[in-house]
Formats: sequence, structure tokens, C-alpha cells
Amino acid sequence: MRKDHTIKPWDQTPRVRLELAENYRDLALYNLAIDSKLHGCDLVKMKVVDVMASGQIKECASVLQSKTQKPARFEIYEGTRVSLANWMREPLMVGSEYLWPGRFHKRLHISTRQYARIVRDWVTSIGLEASAYGTHSMRRTKVTQIYKKTGNLRAVQLLLGHTKMDSTVRYLGVEIEDALAIEI
Repeated sequence: MRKDHTIKPWDQTPRVRLELAENYRDLALYNLAIDSKLHGCDLVKMKVVDVMASGQIKECASVLQSKTQKPARFEIYEGTRVSLANWMREPLMVGSEYLWPGRFHKRLHISTRQYARIVRDWVTSIGLEASAYGTHSMRRTKVTQIYKKTGNLRAVQLLLGHTKMDSTVRYLGVEIEDALAIEI
């Protein structure tokens, strides 16, 4: 099995640090990245309407993925809804169409490069090696936890939107023999 590059070793520490710092944007971004399992390019392009309806944060959302052009449906858990609500009250969000508005060069939303820098800052702030973790670590986190808890590759395949089980097996870094043994 290859090295686990999910957020598991630090899944609570950045959250606590961001809460204590009252860094509402990064806390909401961190939480939603894990809940949504989206690629960074889709996460940074999310709009307010993707997560909010009638002044309330949705419990479930759906985003069209740029890679597959298929919708990715995901649950927005309570802690994430709270952090999103706090972020939406920030002055920077007034009138913003995008959930993560850009601050420089009149960008509509943060770039994937900016998102990568934010993730790197989270990683280094808790003493982990930045080169071992990245934006894709956020996407892997929840599905890896689900797989380790349930051993259900099919569920992980559906959550990630993979069409082939081989892709899911490679994605998780499990040996095919191990995966087949769990499913039997």
C-alpha cells in the first residue's frame, strides 16, 4: 500500500487553529473541501447559490464537475454549514457571486494556485511536510476515511464519480488483492 496522503493526521488541528483565529474564510474552505470531495478547480469556482437557498445553508449541494461534466452531489455537514454561515456574514462576501472571491487583479474567485498556497499554509502551520500534502489531499480525506471504516469500494467509487473500479483502487492506493478480500 502506498503512503497515505490524506488529511487524516491533521484533520482536527487546522480546524481548531482556524476556529481560534476566527479565520472564517479558511475554516469554511477547509470544511467544504473535505465535505465536498471536489477537485480544487471546482471548489474555487463554487458560487454562493451552490450552498445557499432562501438565506439558509443547504444540507446537500450539487456542483457540475469541470473534468467530467457530471454533477457531484455531496452532503454539507453541520460544522461546515456553521462555518459557511459565519463566512457569508463577512463584509467581503456582501454581493459576492462566488463563495471564495478573489482579492487581487479583479479576479472573480481565488485561483487554484491560491488555494494550493492556502493548503500549504495549513500543512506547514502544524509542522507537516508541505511536499507530502496538497489540494488533492483534501479530496481524498473523507473517502479514505469511509473506505477504512467500511471497506466499501463501491461507495467510494460513487462518491468520487469514478466510472471504473480500477481507478478507485489506484486512487486509494490499495492493492487489488486487499480490496477484493474486503469486498468478499
